[in-house]
Amino acid sequence: MSEFRAKDIGLRVQKKLASKISNKAVAKTMLDDATSQILDNLYRLCKNVTGNKKESEKVIKNLIKVVVKVGILNRNEQFDHDEMVLAAKFQRKFQMTCMTIISFYQIDFSYDRSFITKSLLDLKAMLSSLVERHLTDKTLARVEHVFEFFREPTFLDAVFARNSEHRELLGKITKDLNTILEVSEEEAS
Repeated sequence: MSEFRAKDIGLRVQKKLASKISNKAVAKTMLDDATSQILDNLYRLCKNVTGNKKESEKVIKNLIKVVVKVGILNRNEQFDHDEMVLAAKFQRKFQMTCMTIISFYQIDFSYDRSFITKSLLDLKAMLSSLVERHLTDKTLARVEHVFEFFREPTFLDAVFARNSEHRELLGKITKDLNTILEVSEEEAS
């Protein structure tokens, strides 16, 4: 029988609570304004592209749950040295992918579906490896669901098409991404 540790119990409660919360109001209390805004706009984009409100809500709820749980693990220093190295690698890859998305928006004819698909696949693999020791299979399935949704070729093509009807919303998302990247750059220096 393992020893009772309040920290472990607290962490389990936080993760359980995180799995129960996924509405926007609660997410806004746990996530900063820029992240909340990008999630709102991402939801609108998903709903506009797919026409499926229920699936769009599910994707964003799963994304929120994963982000909150990873944040809880990080705040509670649950990652070992190798996982911290992987987390740093994931963060760099995520930032590069965000910059790629921004460039797809800003520079005509720069959209490269195979490049963004590969980037998302790499991010999914890194994130899954990072959290597999800490989170349940259900949460790993959420990670899979989120990345598979955003890797869908018809979704990507609809969003990044040259004359996309979603261009205005993509512009808001890229503005939010720029804000997040600037903040993370300031925190790093």
